[in-house]
Amino acid sequence: MAGHIAAGVDGSPQSVAAAHWAAQEAVRRGTELVVVHAWLPNVRPAPLATRDSTERGWAERVLREAVDSVRAAHPTLPVTGRLIGDSPVPALLSAAEEADTLVLGSLGLSRAAGVLVGSVSLRVTGRSSCPVVLVRAGRSAADEHLPTAPGLAPDEIPTIPYRAVVLGLDARSPCDEPIGFAFEAARRRATELRVCHVHEPVAGEDTAEGAAAAEHEVIALLRPWHEKYPDLSVATTVTEGRPGEELVRATSEAGLVVVGRRITGSRFGERLGRVAHAVVQHAECPVAVVPHA
Repeated sequence: MAGHIAAGVDGSPQSVAAAHWAAQEAVRRGTELVVVHAWLPNVRPAPLATRDSTERGWAERVLREAVDSVRAAHPTLPVTGRLIGDSPVPALLSAAEEADTLVLGSLGLSRAAGVLVGSVSLRVTGRSSCPVVLVRAGRSAADEHLPTAPGLAPDEIPTIPYRAVVLGLDARSPCDEPIGFAFEAARRRATELRVCHVHEPVAGEDTAEGAAAAEHEVIALLRPWHEKYPDLSVATTVTEGRPGEELVRATSEAGLVVVGRRITGSRFGERLGRVAHAVVQHAECPVAVVPHA
């Protein structure tokens, strides 16, 4: 199943949205979708075996309902369900090792508590060996496309142009993996790629000169990618401010935003950087977090 898309489900609305987003992506890539659910039975005395069976039945039902829902929407897509006997984080990390991309549900920012919720998705995203796409509940196929007139039939949605893909680029620490992921995502959707670099002024630096230097760096960095994707429309912006805030603002009308995550090899565990963390918290569209060295 090399090259497939994997989606983690747990029965929540956001995981259902993630499974359907993953199915759409698998169709775009012409690959298989593997839907994963983690189930770790509690150790109990023998008399409670019936309860264990009931718990397993519930886990199987969660997986089956997700797979059936995806198959109903994409009848020609090869879909496999996989029940993993492990706790969610190691199970999903194991699935990520075999996939090209892992898609998970995300709750985003809790307005009531003001904190990020959905710790499993965050922990997996910070440690995954492959790109992770985080999708919020309520996302549909139509949300990836430009606004249309009311009354559009579902089979008409694919004919509507896609919203732009946004790439958050750090020209001071460039890496090919997020850039390549964003260019490919825009190519598959035949849509515009918007590359956003945010320049943070250094104390004592001439603001105009610093911005101009950053713009030259971005142009030079993207030149070989323009040559590789000559037919792709690419718009580049260099702004000044806080990278997380500016990038979230740039994604207001996007269909997908792509950010990088540096693999540090820290003994304290991997984690999201502050820019990626801000985008995952606040971006309304799906967020692709791409690991790189």
